[in-house]
Amino acid sequence: MGGAGDRSGGESRGRGARGSRRGGKRSRGDSQGILPDGPVDGSPASRGPAADPQAVARAICLRLLTMAPRTRAQLAEALRKREVPEAAAEAVLERFSEVGLIDDEAFAAAWVSSRHAGRGLARRALASELRHRGVDEDTVKEAVEQLDPEQEVETARRLVARKLSSTRGLEPAVRTRRLAGMLARKGYGPGLAFRVVREALEGEEVESPAFSTELDYPHD
Repeated sequence: MGGAGDRSGGESRGRGARGSRRGGKRSRGDSQGILPDGPVDGSPASRGPAADPQAVARAICLRLLTMAPRTRAQLAEALRKREVPEAAAEAVLERFSEVGLIDDEAFAAAWVSSRHAGRGLARRALASELRHRGVDEDTVKEAVEQLDPEQEVETARRLVARKLSSTRGLEPAVRTRRLAGMLARKGYGPGLAFRVVREALEGEEVESPAFSTELDYPHD
């Protein structure tokens, strides 16, 4: 009986000692801010070295460029919002420009081609969109000048033809205002807009009223 009791007591003391040693290790680990599954939040070990600002800037720019083309101004604004230091942001933007990852001229040319073909936008609207995206004035001018004036006229005619049937049954003056207004919103000047609309209405053999010059549209 005494032997069994001694063995039981020894095992208890052994388990207690091992538990104490494990407890001691946890205690020392906690004081250093390290646990088996990582540092304790807020401890010195959890803070680590500060991220390199240029590395952060590169990662942001690459992620944005992967999603869609961006102008230099758009990327600069994104870095500013993420509070990347100005010097680091400028260094990364300059490097990306050097290797061709940022190319405002190519962006503007592609924008004009795509938005004119897809949305039927005229040069005035295209220039406004490019300026809004931070493209400089010389680049904007060069890009929109690629659009042939005759192509612009043909696009305006196509837009009016597509919309014409939905205005049938309205008074000619109302049809004229609606169709010309649609072209104005897409950047076409009033002279071109009213001319194209009149041609379309005359093509329908509808007697068009005297052409109004009182509609409030910007001059070409």
